[in-house]
Amino acid sequence: MGDPVTSSYAARPWTGLLAPVQREPVAPPPTVLHAFREAAARAPERTALAYFDGRIGYAEADALSDSVAGHLAARGVRRGDRVAVMLQNTPHFVLAVLAAWKAGAVVVPLNPMYKSAEVRHVLRDSGAAALVCDGRAWTAYLAGAARESAVRTVLTASDLDFQTRNDPRLFGPQPESDASGPPARSSSPARPSLPAQHGPAAAEQPGPVPAPLPGGHTADLVTVARRGDAAPDGPPLTAADTALISYTSGTSGTPKGAMNPHGALTYNAARQVTSHPLPEGATYFALAPLFHITGMVCELAACFANAGTLVLAHRFDAGTVLDAFLEHRPAYTVGPATAFMALAAHPAVTPDHFASFQVISSGGAPLPPALVERLRAAFGFYLRNGYGLTECTAPCASVPVHLEAPVDPASGTLSVGLPGADTVVRILDEQGAEVPFGETGEIAVRGPQVVPGYWGLPAETAEAFPGGELRTGDVGFMDPDGWLYVVDRKKDMISASGFKVWPREVEDVLYTHPAVREAAVVGVPDAYRGENVKAYVSLRPGTSVEPQELSAYCAARIAAYKYPRQVEILPVLPKTTSGKILRRELRDRG
Repeated sequence: MGDPVTSSYAARPWTGLLAPVQREPVAPPPTVLHAFREAAARAPERTALAYFDGRIGYAEADALSDSVAGHLAARGVRRGDRVAVMLQNTPHFVLAVLAAWKAGAVVVPLNPMYKSAEVRHVLRDSGAAALVCDGRAWTAYLAGAARESAVRTVLTASDLDFQTRNDPRLFGPQPESDASGPPARSSSPARPSLPAQHGPAAAEQPGPVPAPLPGGHTADLVTVARRGDAAPDGPPLTAADTALISYTSGTSGTPKGAMNPHGALTYNAARQVTSHPLPEGATYFALAPLFHITGMVCELAACFANAGTLVLAHRFDAGTVLDAFLEHRPAYTVGPATAFMALAAHPAVTPDHFASFQVISSGGAPLPPALVERLRAAFGFYLRNGYGLTECTAPCASVPVHLEAPVDPASGTLSVGLPGADTVVRILDEQGAEVPFGETGEIAVRGPQVVPGYWGLPAETAEAFPGGELRTGDVGFMDPDGWLYVVDRKKDMISASGFKVWPREVEDVLYTHPAVREAAVVGVPDAYRGENVKAYVSLRPGTSVEPQELSAYCAARIAAYKYPRQVEILPVLPKTTSGKILRRELRDRG
């Protein structure tokens, strides 16, 4: 890492490397809702949402979400109430979020992969008054979870709405049409698929009857949206109001709800727009899930701030995503490294799939340097690294479009980028004192994107945000120019015979092997050494390698105490929906 250089992080040396536009102050609108309404006023007929063969214009999305907001208000949802939204990347998700904000409510995004116990925890912890979810999930298990919460209003949705393609890779085989009518929807057999383009003035079709909620009310979201109700009147939301309660992924314990203010969303969205030279109206592809803070800010909020078109493709499937790249020709996307690994491994992928992109970013999971170079050599694009957390409303550091991230020569770690001009990132020791540039410590962040704390957890808030500064729990270092490097999570450090081993360093070596597609390194108990280094890997298609070969490959490139003495090859590695490899699950596997 070079010789430490004593200086002050408050001097923000990184600002000298930022482009002039990145150093200028931004004045974003108070909320994403304000940005959306401004876009609807400027370009009412422009496509706001594209979903397979379906298109929804800004004016139409405004009207549809108005009606849903009116329904929520009529059912008792008031300013400050929480509305949980548990959906894939579909138009319903966006309409529900806009509607909740129009009703003055706080959105609680939920991971659609959550099971009953996880949903029950979030609904009860947030005190959600309403839930928007998939109709099948509601019938199968969510109704039971909601009965043990404060939820009294439920809106259900079908993935097959707003499009007619019904891609079997995502939705499975659909029944054949016959003389009796079009194919039934998988979660709402009472209503056929809606046409690809429709408007609130179209003839209303009968919606399905969701499972009842005792003491509450259930309805179909599209039926409600197409009624044409007006949004409720009320004082506009402000930048200081809470926009989201975003529950952390839970990879290290019980999820906590970070309270993301509206102003934090619009600040980071505005920074995305000023930092990326995309024309107004550009097409953004939602590769990251919208329930994740990366998707919410870097895709949804940034798209609306630029009056752009947001392309949705339900959930990640490599073939479906590549088809969508060719169909919609997006200019921007962001996703985890694991998604780009899967795209690069698809047998049909070509450089043309990425030809339309002006900026492609990685976030939500570590980015190995070998993957960046592999993608550039094969497909011609440079994958830009970034770093952020739910608690700092997505990015707090990124690689500017006029630069490339350096690789630390000592550790081989790829920099996650430079902090913003309004952000101060510091590296701290165990006592909370700054360490010199080049030395490793805990990453701390202060800036307009940092949340005020965790919902209902004052003690945890005081510990994680002393003086309003976020202590991230990530270990890293910064070079004298201001490039930030993330080494690993503090909790993931392996202690082997008294030596510290950071899994990221071993993983980055594994990624340089031509057969390795994914890698995760964990510590496993060892009676003599305390912990042993163990690697789990999946392989690239058409390759093979023996575990002992990978162990020897690492032993030739890193210190003896670091290389994995155990290697296990799996078909795929377990991940969260946002693409983070679940080291905890692998650690439990032993």
